[in-house]
Amino acid sequence: MAGNLTFEALQTAVQTGEIDTVLVCLVDMQGRLMGKRFHAQNFLDSAHEETHCCNYLLATDLEMATPDGYAATSWRAGYGDYVMKPDLATLRRLPWLDGTAMVLCDVLDHHTHQPVPHSPRQVLKRQVERLEAMGLTAMMATELEFFLFEKSYDEIRKGGFRDLTPISGYNEDYHILQTTKEEAVLRAVRNHLYAAGIPVENTKGEAETGQEELNIRYADALACADHHTIAKNAVKEIAWQQGRAASFLPKWHHDKVGSSSHVHMSLWEGDKPAFFDESGEHGMSQLMRHFVAGQIAHARDITFFLAPYVNSYKRFSKGTFAPTKTAWSVDNRTAGFRLCGEGTKGVRIECRIGGSDLNPYLAQAGLLAAGIRGIEEKMELAPATRGDIYEDKSSGDVPHTLREATGTLRGSDMLRAAMGDDVIDHYTRCAEWEQEEFDRVVTDWEIARGFERA
Repeated sequence: MAGNLTFEALQTAVQTGEIDTVLVCLVDMQGRLMGKRFHAQNFLDSAHEETHCCNYLLATDLEMATPDGYAATSWRAGYGDYVMKPDLATLRRLPWLDGTAMVLCDVLDHHTHQPVPHSPRQVLKRQVERLEAMGLTAMMATELEFFLFEKSYDEIRKGGFRDLTPISGYNEDYHILQTTKEEAVLRAVRNHLYAAGIPVENTKGEAETGQEELNIRYADALACADHHTIAKNAVKEIAWQQGRAASFLPKWHHDKVGSSSHVHMSLWEGDKPAFFDESGEHGMSQLMRHFVAGQIAHARDITFFLAPYVNSYKRFSKGTFAPTKTAWSVDNRTAGFRLCGEGTKGVRIECRIGGSDLNPYLAQAGLLAAGIRGIEEKMELAPATRGDIYEDKSSGDVPHTLREATGTLRGSDMLRAAMGDDVIDHYTRCAEWEQEEFDRVVTDWEIARGFERA
């Protein structure tokens, strides 16, 4: 999870005038960076120890509304402060912003200075600590898919989010000619992120008009989530600088393929890949089989952490490479869980359920919690499913709606044991509010369909 800037190097850069601003950020429930821009000297003098923020930052929605129903904070409780404690190991330069560095913070209770349990970074840390107690380390990687649009965010917003035009006119999956036209954005993304200490591997065109994919090298679970969050923010900022808009909405048009965020996972014992057994079927160790069995058994429980909004569920449809079943298979992109690296030391499991809108800390924490339960209970892994899994009637279904996923989250004994009742109640309220806000809105589709004909 290390950044690329030591505290001592920051002091030097501030003295020479190379850096004058430090972004001090937490990660909110939606996976966004929230925080303050510090004058660099003030950060060096005092803010590197701690700063404060309103505790509503972990109890809002995408619009920054303040819903009722949260136990952690409310109007009745007065919306007090949290402590933002900089994790100086994450200190890094942001080359796409002049004179700027950033640091990620852990969120602490103002009175006790103990970690806030429902802070996304802490939710993941808790599962990492459970694995560490078992002598295991989770190594993970996420794929970031998104769409680039011709116009800027401001132009699109002022136009009412209508007449959206992707940056390309045809499917650009692996397409070099079309992606050459997009290099003003993507080359900057690759190089700036790499210079910021994010181990970028590549970008590529994805399987739709204007759709892109950013791949980052695997890392330990917390570093992976940090990299994902910083990269997602950077993509938006760099696109904005180029007069374009990047969207991580999973399904921006009903006729277009959606955007995912696949999560790759393996466990290690020291420097040994604990998922690999040369004599095991597909090269899978018994530990891996238990882990994957746990994920499949509890996939419905954790779906909210993989698909947190109403729109998330519009992505799950047959023939789109988005799964509808919780089955696993060997190198089969119609499955909810795909075995990659069969028979090699790189053997791993890829969860394909998550959309581009997921919060990586929560998604990874849910996946690890499910896998840990599989190990604890020595769950047996059913044989791999073959063929077109969209047509497989024997496999479990991914929840079809946010309402359904909210119910499985609320009722999950596994997640309550792994994360705590307070955390699950907190995120259940988050899910409920999202549904309530959608339910009260009259959509364009309803008006066009029934205005005259109803």
